[in-house]
Amino acid sequence: MLARLFAWTLLAALASPLAAQAEPLSSEPIALARSAGTPDIPGLRIVWLAPWGDHRKAPWRNILVHQTEGPAGSARNGAREQAKNPTRRGVTIWVETDGTVYWAVPETVVTTHGDGANRNDNKYIDNKPTYRQVTRANSIGIEFAGNYPDVAAPPTQAQIDAWRVLVRVLQARYDIPAERIYAHNWIDYKDSRYCEGCELAKLARAPSF
Repeated sequence: MLARLFAWTLLAALASPLAAQAEPLSSEPIALARSAGTPDIPGLRIVWLAPWGDHRKAPWRNILVHQTEGPAGSARNGAREQAKNPTRRGVTIWVETDGTVYWAVPETVVTTHGDGANRNDNKYIDNKPTYRQVTRANSIGIEFAGNYPDVAAPPTQAQIDAWRVLVRVLQARYDIPAERIYAHNWIDYKDSRYCEGCELAKLARAPSF
Protein backbone atom coordinates (compact mmCIF):
# COMPACT_ATOMS: atom_id res chain seq x y z
CA MET A 1 0.00 0.00 0.00
CA LEU A 2 2.76 2.46 0.94
CA ALA A 3 4.64 1.51 -2.20
CA ARG A 4 1.65 2.35 -4.37
CA LEU A 5 0.96 5.63 -2.56
CA PHE A 6 4.54 6.81 -2.82
CA ALA A 7 4.84 5.64 -6.42
CA TRP A 8 1.85 7.70 -7.47
CA THR A 9 3.10 10.73 -5.54
CA LEU A 10 6.38 10.69 -7.43
CA LEU A 11 4.72 9.90 -10.72
CA ALA A 12 2.43 12.88 -10.27
CA ALA A 13 5.44 15.11 -9.59
CA LEU A 14 7.10 13.82 -12.74
CA ALA A 15 3.94 13.83 -14.86
CA SER A 16 4.34 14.40 -18.58
CA PRO A 17 2.64 13.01 -21.72
CA LEU A 18 5.43 10.45 -22.12
CA ALA A 19 5.49 9.55 -18.46
CA ALA A 20 1.73 9.01 -18.49
CA GLN A 21 2.21 6.24 -21.07
CA ALA A 22 4.84 4.44 -19.01
CA GLU A 23 4.08 1.55 -16.69
CA PRO A 24 4.49 2.74 -13.06
CA LEU A 25 7.20 0.87 -11.16
CA SER A 26 6.50 1.00 -7.45
CA SER A 27 9.85 -0.57 -6.53
CA GLU A 28 11.82 2.45 -7.76
CA PRO A 29 10.22 5.05 -5.43
CA ILE A 30 10.51 2.66 -2.49
CA ALA A 31 14.19 2.11 -3.28
CA LEU A 32 14.69 5.89 -3.42
CA ALA A 33 12.89 6.39 -0.09
CA ARG A 34 15.09 3.77 1.54
CA SER A 35 18.38 4.85 0.01
CA ALA A 36 21.34 6.45 1.81
CA GLY A 37 23.11 9.74 1.33
CA THR A 38 21.42 12.93 0.10
CA PRO A 39 19.08 11.85 -2.72
CA ASP A 40 17.15 14.20 -4.97
CA ILE A 41 13.48 13.47 -4.32
CA PRO A 42 11.02 14.66 -7.00
CA GLY A 43 8.60 17.22 -5.61
CA LEU A 44 10.80 18.18 -2.65
CA ARG A 45 13.45 20.82 -2.11
CA ILE A 46 15.63 19.39 0.65
CA VAL A 47 18.61 21.01 2.33
CA TRP A 48 20.60 18.14 3.81
CA LEU A 49 22.38 19.14 7.02
CA ALA A 50 22.76 15.43 7.80
CA PRO A 51 22.64 12.61 5.23
CA TRP A 52 20.51 9.51 5.39
CA GLY A 53 22.14 6.36 6.67
CA ASP A 54 20.70 2.88 7.10
CA HIS A 55 16.95 3.34 7.54
CA ARG A 56 16.75 0.04 9.43
CA LYS A 57 18.71 1.54 12.33
CA ALA A 58 16.25 4.40 12.88
CA PRO A 59 13.82 3.87 15.80
CA TRP A 60 10.79 5.58 14.27
CA ARG A 61 7.36 3.97 14.56
CA ASN A 62 5.32 7.21 14.54
CA ILE A 63 5.32 10.60 12.83
CA LEU A 64 4.69 13.63 15.06
CA VAL A 65 3.71 16.95 13.46
CA HIS A 66 4.62 20.24 15.16
CA GLN A 67 4.12 23.93 14.36
CA THR A 68 6.19 26.78 15.71
CA GLU A 69 5.41 30.46 16.19
CA GLY A 70 8.58 31.58 14.46
CA PRO A 71 8.43 33.99 11.52
CA ALA A 72 9.43 33.12 7.97
CA GLY A 73 13.06 31.99 8.00
CA SER A 74 12.85 30.37 11.41
CA ALA A 75 12.85 26.83 10.04
CA ARG A 76 16.21 27.42 8.40
CA ASN A 77 17.64 28.94 11.57
CA GLY A 78 16.10 26.28 13.78
CA ALA A 79 17.48 23.49 11.63
CA ARG A 80 20.98 24.96 11.70
CA GLU A 81 20.90 25.27 15.48
CA GLN A 82 19.58 21.72 15.68
CA ALA A 83 22.47 20.50 13.54
CA LYS A 84 24.93 22.13 15.96
CA ASN A 85 23.25 20.63 19.02
CA PRO A 86 21.14 17.63 17.90
CA THR A 87 19.57 16.83 21.26
CA ARG A 88 18.37 20.39 21.98
CA ARG A 89 14.60 20.88 22.08
CA GLY A 90 13.55 20.50 18.48
CA VAL A 91 13.01 17.99 15.72
CA THR A 92 14.68 16.01 12.95
CA ILE A 93 13.00 17.84 10.07
CA TRP A 94 12.08 21.51 9.67
CA VAL A 95 9.80 22.90 6.94
CA GLU A 96 10.06 26.55 5.91
CA THR A 97 7.13 28.70 4.77
CA ASP A 98 8.34 28.42 1.16
CA GLY A 99 8.22 24.62 1.36
CA THR A 100 11.96 24.06 1.75
CA VAL A 101 12.67 20.98 3.88
CA TYR A 102 15.70 20.95 6.19
CA TRP A 103 16.89 17.53 7.35
CA ALA A 104 18.76 18.71 10.42
CA VAL A 105 20.25 15.71 12.23
CA PRO A 106 21.13 12.05 11.61
CA GLU A 107 17.99 9.94 11.54
CA THR A 108 19.20 7.80 14.44
CA VAL A 109 19.39 10.78 16.81
CA VAL A 110 16.49 11.19 19.26
CA THR A 111 15.75 14.91 19.49
CA THR A 112 13.96 16.52 22.44
CA HIS A 113 10.42 17.03 21.19
CA GLY A 114 7.03 16.06 22.56
CA ASP A 115 6.02 16.21 26.19
CA GLY A 116 5.75 12.52 26.97
CA ALA A 117 2.33 11.80 25.42
CA ASN A 118 0.53 13.14 28.48
CA ARG A 119 -2.92 13.64 26.91
CA ASN A 120 -5.44 11.00 27.96
CA ASP A 121 -8.76 12.80 27.52
CA ASN A 122 -9.64 11.44 24.06
CA LYS A 123 -10.42 14.98 22.92
CA TYR A 124 -9.05 14.57 19.41
CA ILE A 125 -8.33 10.86 19.05
CA ASP A 126 -8.55 7.72 21.16
CA ASN A 127 -5.60 8.19 23.52
CA LYS A 128 -5.50 4.64 24.86
CA PRO A 129 -2.83 3.59 22.33
CA THR A 130 -0.93 6.90 22.61
CA TYR A 131 -0.86 7.78 26.32
CA ARG A 132 2.79 7.57 27.44
CA GLN A 133 3.49 5.51 24.33
CA VAL A 134 3.97 7.95 21.42
CA THR A 135 7.16 9.57 22.65
CA ARG A 136 10.23 11.29 21.29
CA ALA A 137 12.08 7.97 21.48
CA ASN A 138 9.89 6.35 18.83
CA SER A 139 8.45 9.31 16.90
CA ILE A 140 10.19 11.32 14.19
CA GLY A 141 9.35 15.01 14.60
CA ILE A 142 8.62 17.52 11.83
CA GLU A 143 8.36 21.24 12.62
CA PHE A 144 6.41 23.58 10.32
CA ALA A 145 7.49 27.17 10.92
CA GLY A 146 5.81 30.48 10.27
CA ASN A 147 2.56 30.89 12.25
CA TYR A 148 3.67 34.23 13.68
CA PRO A 149 2.19 36.51 14.96
CA ASP A 150 -1.07 34.51 14.62
CA VAL A 151 -0.58 31.06 16.15
CA ALA A 152 -3.84 29.92 14.57
CA ALA A 153 -2.63 30.72 11.05
CA PRO A 154 -2.68 27.63 8.82
CA PRO A 155 0.41 26.26 7.07
CA THR A 156 1.25 27.85 3.75
CA GLN A 157 0.29 26.18 0.49
CA ALA A 158 3.97 25.59 -0.20
CA GLN A 159 4.27 23.75 3.12
CA ILE A 160 1.22 21.63 2.34
CA ASP A 161 2.61 20.78 -1.10
CA ALA A 162 5.93 19.73 0.45
CA TRP A 163 4.15 17.74 3.15
CA ARG A 164 2.20 15.85 0.48
CA VAL A 165 5.45 14.28 -0.71
CA LEU A 166 7.47 14.33 2.51
CA VAL A 167 4.99 12.38 4.62
CA ARG A 168 4.76 9.59 2.03
CA VAL A 169 8.56 9.44 1.88
CA LEU A 170 8.72 9.06 5.67
CA GLN A 171 6.00 6.41 5.63
CA ALA A 172 7.82 4.43 2.98
CA ARG A 173 11.25 4.82 4.57
CA TYR A 174 10.20 3.73 8.06
CA ASP A 175 7.13 1.62 7.21
CA ILE A 176 4.75 3.85 9.19
CA PRO A 177 1.01 3.49 8.51
CA ALA A 178 -1.22 6.55 8.24
CA GLU A 179 -2.92 5.86 11.57
CA ARG A 180 0.41 6.46 13.32
CA ILE A 181 0.71 10.05 12.06
CA TYR A 182 -0.12 12.36 14.97
CA ALA A 183 -0.54 16.08 15.60
CA HIS A 184 1.30 17.31 18.69
CA ASN A 185 -1.99 18.48 20.18
CA TRP A 186 -3.49 15.02 19.77
CA ILE A 187 -1.06 13.40 22.20
CA ASP A 188 0.10 16.27 24.45
CA TYR A 189 -1.69 19.05 26.31
CA LYS A 190 -0.66 22.13 24.34
CA ASP A 191 -1.55 25.76 23.67
CA SER A 192 -5.34 26.09 23.96
CA ARG A 193 -5.40 28.90 21.37
CA TYR A 194 -5.00 26.49 18.46
CA CYS A 195 -4.57 22.84 17.60
CA GLU A 196 -0.88 22.39 16.83
CA GLY A 197 -0.27 20.22 13.78
CA CYS A 198 -3.89 19.05 13.53
CA GLU A 199 -4.64 20.18 9.98
CA LEU A 200 -1.41 18.67 8.67
CA ALA A 201 -1.95 15.37 10.47
CA LYS A 202 -5.53 15.12 9.21
CA LEU A 203 -4.37 15.74 5.64
CA ALA A 204 -1.65 13.11 5.92
CA ARG A 205 -4.06 10.49 7.18
CA ALA A 206 -6.40 10.99 4.23
CA PRO A 207 -5.82 8.45 1.41
CA SER A 208 -6.61 11.15 -1.15
CA PHE A 209 -3.81 13.47 0.06
